[in-house]
Formats: sequence, C-alpha cells, structure tokens
Amino acid sequence: MAAGVVMTNGGGQSQYSGKMTPFVVLSCMVAAMGGVIFGYDIGISGGVTSMEPFLEKFFPEVYTKMKHDTKISNYCKFDSQLLTSFTSSLYVAGLVASFFASSVTRTFGRKPSILAGGAAFLAGAALGGSALNVYMLIFGRILLGVGVGFANQAVPLYLSEMAPPRHRGAINIGFQLCVGIGVLSANLINYGTEKIEGGWGWRISLAMAAVPASMLTLGALFLPETPNSLIQRKNDPQKAKLMLQKVRGTDDVEPELDDLIKASAVSKNIKHPFKKIIKRQYRPQLVMAIAIPFFQQVTGINVISFYAPVLFLALGLGESAALLSAILTSFVGTFSTFISMLVVDKLGRKTLFLCGGIQMFLSQILVGGIMAAKLGDHGEISRGYAYFVLVLICVYVAGFAWSWGPLGWLVPSEIFPLEIRSAGQSITVAVGFLFTFIIAQTFLEMLCHFEAGIFFFFGGWVVVMTSFVYLLLPETKNVPIEQMERVWREHWFWKRIVGEIGDEESKIQEL
Repeated sequence: MAAGVVMTNGGGQSQYSGKMTPFVVLSCMVAAMGGVIFGYDIGISGGVTSMEPFLEKFFPEVYTKMKHDTKISNYCKFDSQLLTSFTSSLYVAGLVASFFASSVTRTFGRKPSILAGGAAFLAGAALGGSALNVYMLIFGRILLGVGVGFANQAVPLYLSEMAPPRHRGAINIGFQLCVGIGVLSANLINYGTEKIEGGWGWRISLAMAAVPASMLTLGALFLPETPNSLIQRKNDPQKAKLMLQKVRGTDDVEPELDDLIKASAVSKNIKHPFKKIIKRQYRPQLVMAIAIPFFQQVTGINVISFYAPVLFLALGLGESAALLSAILTSFVGTFSTFISMLVVDKLGRKTLFLCGGIQMFLSQILVGGIMAAKLGDHGEISRGYAYFVLVLICVYVAGFAWSWGPLGWLVPSEIFPLEIRSAGQSITVAVGFLFTFIIAQTFLEMLCHFEAGIFFFFGGWVVVMTSFVYLLLPETKNVPIEQMERVWREHWFWKRIVGEIGDEESKIQEL
C-alpha cells in the first residue's frame, strides 16, 4: 500500500515472525461459520423448490406445469418469476445490507458485523420454517439476505487479517470450505425431509438454517477483534500488540505491528473510502473488486448451486434421485475445496484459477453437447446419458471448487490496503450479490429459451475470465496483506497505472 512499507527481502515475502496457533484456528473456525449459513441457504433453496408439497403450497402454477402439462418443454417446466423471486430475493437484500455492513465493519469492527449477520439469519430461518404464505416465505428470505450480506462482508476480512501471511490462503479458503459444507448439509437434509409423510418436510429444511446461525451468533460473542481493526478504530498500538502476540504465538511482532501502524495512519486520513477507492492508485484493486465477483457468478455455478435438483428432474431422474445427485455434486465440491486449501499457498492463486477454468470449460461444452443432442423438448434422456451428464457436472463442480469458488473470496479480501479495505470488500460482496440475483432471477427463463445452449453461454464466459486472470491478475501468495501494493507495481500492465516500485514515494505524497 502507499504507506512506505519496506520489504524485507527481494522475493516479495515478509520476514514476519509467528506460527499457526490454536487461538487463530479456533477464532477462524467460528468466523467461517458465516460460510456455512451462506452455503446452507444456497443448497436448501434448490432442494425445497424441487419438492412437490412445497411447490403445491406456494407455487401451484409451477406444480401444475410439472405434473399435468405434457405439452410444455422440459426446459420450461420451472419457468416462474415468483419461484425465482423466492431464490433471488435473498441476494437483493444481501446487496443492500453489504453497504451498511461496510460502515459497521469500519466503525465498530469485524466482530459486530459477524454478530449482526448471525442474528439476522437466525430470524430469517425462524420465519421461513413457519411460513404460512408466500409473503412470509419471501420476507424470511430477505432477513436471510441481510444476515448473509453482513457475514460475507466481514468474515473474509476477518480471516485474512487474522491469518499469518504464509497460511492466509488456506485459512481464507476455510470460508469457501464452510460454504461447501453448508451446501452438502442442506442437500443431505433435503434428501431426508423429502421422504417425510404429510408433505411438511420442507419446513424442517428451512428451519434447520437456525443451527449454523445459532453457532455463528453465539460464537461471535467470544471472538477477538483483529489487530488491524484494533489499531484502525482505537489507535491503541499496545492492545493491538498484545493481540498480535497472542495470534502469532510469539513476542517478536514488531515488523508486522509497524506495518499495521503505518497502514492505520494512512487509513485515518481517509474519511470517505468509497470516494478514495476510485482514485488512480487504487484502480487495480477496484477492477478486481468488480471483475472477480462478476466472473465468479457467470461461471454458471448457479446452474448447479440453485437448481441442481430441478436440472436433474428435467433430465428425467426421479425426485429422490435428483436430490441424491445434488448430494453427490456438493460432496465433490466440498472435497475439492479442501484440496484447494491444502495447495493454494504452494501452487499459488493463478495456477488454480487457470487449471479450474480449463476444467470448467471442457465439462460445460460436453454437457451442453449431450443435452443438445439427446434431450428434446419432451420425453427424457436415457439413464446412461443422464449419469454421464452427472459425472461431467461433478468434474465441473470440482474445477469451480478449487478455483473460482474459494479464490473468488480469497483474492479480493487480501488485495485492499487498510484505508479502503472495508469499502473494497463491500463492493466485492455487492457485485457478487447483484449478479447472483440477476442469474438467479433469469436462469430458469434463460434455460427455457436457450435450452442446452445455456451451457455454451457460460462456457464462453469461462474463456473470457480465464484469459483475464492470465493477463491481468498478479500472483499474491505469501505476500503480507499490508505489503500487497508491491505486486501491482511489479505487474507488466498495472505498473503503467499505479507506477513502478521507484515511484512509491511520490504516491505517498498524494495521500
């Protein structure tokens, strides 16, 4: 950042002391429960919308088309704006909440934002599980969105600030791993509740969101604040030093503390971070804050995350088989995210981005080709091809889960200097929610009109985003979070905008 930070060696890696401590691990495990509530909601919404009793009660038009209209296309059975509003209303609420969360996170700290997120999600789970009509259902989704908006804004920041630099990737990916665990848990619960006689199992699915929300809310009460936030808000270096010594497991924290103090000094002069982030010296971070969450959403992952059971129903699998297939894909995703956690700080961010992009593109093209050739507007695909499509979708999910899934959260959370960090993370979350909403609201209609071409549409975007990463994203592994500006000043393209290493002093004068 433009605060005159001195690198301690030529390789771009700091000589900060410290190790992975149990204190850091436990704190980050609690914070990462914010990922579980997000993942649980993603998984649960797709599952309950494939349950016939749920559709019959809240969306009778869709139920009638699915059960009795033999003339309607396989691709159009679930096309309903009201049904997509049930899914997408959460993301509108999350988008708005993320901007309020920015002020809370900056002014009061990361911990209060996490606490607020857990409490709002808990209220939304209670309302959804007890819903008597579609309005209660959607209002409950809005409260869930507020909870997710606060959690997604604060948790990745918390994880990146607490983690030692050389383990930051693995710890931050813990958030996405928890998202995967949430999706898997939701699919398992949906598979069980779908079999409950009486048709009320969907209520358990929706209400069970209260379990991870309670764990996050109660756990947040005992979370420590990050050293970065303590210095930024209270200007108390001694208290921050004690916390830093505790989380790093060593008394030798002076180099890291000095960097935090310098970063905070710059931050104190920034009264309007949203105005500051559009300045030229922050152009690379702003571009990434917008591009990365946008690209994450147009990978097509929402085809699987929101509507996997619906998609498998369209392929001709039964209701239980469709839910079981969703469990399989979410298990593959969770396991692949764990693999990413193990290798991200060794292989680097760009390698995983590029490998995952190639893997997603190839599987999407094959899925689109099979559906175009074998699934018509009416009837069903053969069981053999249906399972082949399932295998290809697992390959796709694995590619996403060790690339754009976790790295879409990790990279934005680690590239912002302290003075614009909260604002930058809010922009990242808001852009993600905006395009999640757009995809969620339009996907079923796009599926109806594009048919199998929907996979080629998303495959084209994967080519674009993979090229973007290859050309414009510098490698950030092992770079301390308060010394990240160096990667932009050394990059072949961005150094033309922010200046080279030798120009750093002139940039300091601008502040």
